[in-house]
Amino acid sequence: MKKLLMPLGALAVLHAAPALADPFPGADLQAGRELHAENCVACHARQFGGDDGSDIYTRFERRITTADGLAQQITACTTQLNLALFPEDELNIAGYLNTHYYKFK
Repeated sequence: MKKLLMPLGALAVLHAAPALADPFPGADLQAGRELHAENCVACHARQFGGDDGSDIYTRFERRITTADGLAQQITACTTQLNLALFPEDELNIAGYLNTHYYKFK
Protein backbone atom coordinates (compact mmCIF):
# COMPACT_ATOMS: atom_id res chain seq x y z
CA MET A 1 0.00 0.00 0.00
CA LYS A 2 1.43 3.35 -1.06
CA LYS A 3 1.24 6.39 1.16
CA LEU A 4 0.08 9.58 -0.43
CA LEU A 5 2.40 12.39 0.60
CA MET A 6 1.20 15.93 0.38
CA PRO A 7 3.22 19.08 0.98
CA LEU A 8 2.21 20.89 4.15
CA GLY A 9 1.20 24.02 2.23
CA ALA A 10 -1.28 22.05 0.11
CA LEU A 11 -2.73 20.43 3.19
CA ALA A 12 -3.26 23.81 4.82
CA VAL A 13 -5.06 25.10 1.73
CA LEU A 14 -7.33 22.05 1.60
CA HIS A 15 -8.11 22.37 5.28
CA ALA A 16 -8.96 26.06 4.97
CA ALA A 17 -11.04 25.69 1.79
CA PRO A 18 -14.39 24.93 3.47
CA ALA A 19 -14.12 28.10 5.56
CA LEU A 20 -13.67 30.15 2.38
CA ALA A 21 -16.33 28.35 0.34
CA ASP A 22 -18.71 30.47 -1.69
CA PRO A 23 -22.29 29.43 -0.86
CA PHE A 24 -23.43 30.60 -4.32
CA PRO A 25 -20.71 29.39 -6.71
CA GLY A 26 -21.03 30.51 -10.29
CA ALA A 27 -23.40 33.38 -9.50
CA ASP A 28 -23.22 36.26 -11.95
CA LEU A 29 -23.21 39.22 -9.56
CA GLN A 30 -23.93 41.84 -12.22
CA ALA A 31 -26.93 39.88 -13.49
CA GLY A 32 -28.02 39.42 -9.87
CA ARG A 33 -27.83 43.17 -9.25
CA GLU A 34 -29.95 43.86 -12.34
CA LEU A 35 -32.51 41.16 -11.51
CA HIS A 36 -32.71 42.46 -7.94
CA ALA A 37 -33.36 45.99 -9.20
CA GLU A 38 -36.05 44.78 -11.62
CA ASN A 39 -37.84 42.33 -9.35
CA CYS A 40 -37.17 43.06 -5.68
CA VAL A 41 -36.43 46.71 -4.95
CA ALA A 42 -39.91 48.23 -5.37
CA CYS A 43 -41.59 45.67 -3.09
CA HIS A 44 -38.86 45.85 -0.44
CA ALA A 45 -38.87 49.65 -0.46
CA ARG A 46 -42.66 49.67 0.01
CA GLN A 47 -42.55 47.19 2.87
CA PHE A 48 -39.34 48.11 4.68
CA GLY A 49 -38.36 51.60 3.60
CA GLY A 50 -35.24 53.00 2.04
CA ASP A 51 -34.89 54.21 -1.51
CA ASP A 52 -33.46 50.93 -2.74
CA GLY A 53 -35.25 48.54 -0.38
CA SER A 54 -31.99 47.62 1.32
CA ASP A 55 -33.42 48.22 4.79
CA ILE A 56 -34.82 44.68 4.65
CA TYR A 57 -31.26 43.31 4.55
CA THR A 58 -29.76 45.55 7.19
CA ARG A 59 -32.52 45.64 9.81
CA PHE A 60 -31.68 44.30 13.25
CA GLU A 61 -34.45 41.70 13.32
CA ARG A 62 -33.83 40.23 9.87
CA ARG A 63 -35.01 36.65 9.45
CA ILE A 64 -32.32 35.38 7.09
CA THR A 65 -29.39 33.97 9.04
CA THR A 66 -27.94 31.33 6.67
CA ALA A 67 -27.09 30.97 2.99
CA ASP A 68 -29.75 28.24 2.69
CA GLY A 69 -32.29 30.56 4.30
CA LEU A 70 -31.44 33.27 1.78
CA ALA A 71 -31.89 30.89 -1.16
CA GLN A 72 -35.21 29.66 0.26
CA GLN A 73 -36.49 33.20 0.80
CA ILE A 74 -35.66 34.18 -2.77
CA THR A 75 -37.54 31.13 -4.04
CA ALA A 76 -40.49 31.97 -1.77
CA CYS A 77 -40.62 35.54 -3.10
CA THR A 78 -40.36 34.28 -6.69
CA THR A 79 -43.25 31.89 -6.11
CA GLN A 80 -45.43 34.25 -4.07
CA LEU A 81 -45.07 37.13 -6.51
CA ASN A 82 -45.34 34.86 -9.55
CA LEU A 83 -42.06 36.15 -10.97
CA ALA A 84 -40.74 34.51 -14.11
CA LEU A 85 -37.29 33.75 -12.71
CA PHE A 86 -35.22 30.69 -13.52
CA PRO A 87 -33.15 28.88 -10.86
CA GLU A 88 -30.00 30.50 -12.25
CA ASP A 89 -31.65 33.92 -11.86
CA GLU A 90 -32.34 33.14 -8.20
CA LEU A 91 -28.72 31.98 -7.81
CA ASN A 92 -27.51 35.26 -9.29
CA ILE A 93 -29.71 37.31 -6.94
CA ALA A 94 -28.55 35.25 -3.95
CA GLY A 95 -24.91 35.73 -4.93
CA TYR A 96 -25.41 39.47 -5.30
CA LEU A 97 -27.22 39.82 -1.96
CA ASN A 98 -24.69 37.67 -0.18
CA THR A 99 -21.78 39.67 -1.54
CA HIS A 100 -23.31 43.04 -0.67
CA TYR A 101 -25.27 42.38 2.52
CA TYR A 102 -25.09 38.97 4.13
CA LYS A 103 -21.48 37.78 3.75
CA PHE A 104 -22.28 34.09 4.38
CA LYS A 105 -19.37 31.68 3.93
